[in-house]
Amino acid sequence: MITIVARNRIYVGMQEEFLRAVQPLIEGSRAERGNIFYDLYEDTSDPQAFCFIERWVDEEAVAVHNASPHFRTWIATKERFVESGSVARYRRR
Repeated sequence: MITIVARNRIYVGMQEEFLRAVQPLIEGSRAERGNIFYDLYEDTSDPQAFCFIERWVDEEAVAVHNASPHFRTWIATKERFVESGSVARYRRR
C-alpha cells in the first residue's frame, strides 16, 4: 500500500478557484480502480495551505493515476494556483 502526501501552498486570494479546479482531480482519482482514498485537507491555521492525502493499493495504481487525464490536466494547470509544494510517498510497514 502506498500513501502520498502532497502539500500545496496556494497563492493569496486563489483558494476558491483552487478548490473549484481540483474537483475533477478529486472525483476522477476516487473513481480509479487502485484508489483506497483521496482527500484534500485545508490547514486550520493557514488558509493558503492545503494537503492531499492519497492511498493506493500499489505502485502500479500510482503509475496509472499519474498517467490519467484528470491528473495530467491538474499538473498542466496547477502553477496558476500553487505557489510552492512538496510530495512525499510512503509505504506501509
